[in-house]
Amino acid sequence: MADMPPPPETFNAFGDRYPGLLDAWELIGKAGRIGPIGESTARLVKLGIAIGAMREGAVHASVRKALAMGISRDAIDQVVALAAGTIGLPATVAAFTWVGDELPSSGTGTVTPGVTVRPPASQTATASNG
Repeated sequence: MADMPPPPETFNAFGDRYPGLLDAWELIGKAGRIGPIGESTARLVKLGIAIGAMREGAVHASVRKALAMGISRDAIDQVVALAAGTIGLPATVAAFTWVGDELPSSGTGTVTPGVTVRPPASQTATASNG
């Protein structure tokens, strides 16, 4: 597994105050990793869940971890775009800003406000929403 970014200080302080809860959290994470889904796919799924649950901190953490794993910004962008059909445009725009908080402002595929992300030419407007 790639070197993950360290958790925020608030998380560490919480773990120091409630070590049993931190231990339980780690067990939940370990149990969830058992199965056929690879690490990169699991990280993108967790990002999608964080977006759907409107958990800003979890979105930030998922993006930081995805980038540390080498997941492309285009893949992260696609997870944001996929959310729109389920959670609606206003909530997706909020998630878009949370994802953008963690992305460098330059390069391709970034979700930077004011930058239009266009699909590859191979995709058509008639693609299904499924």
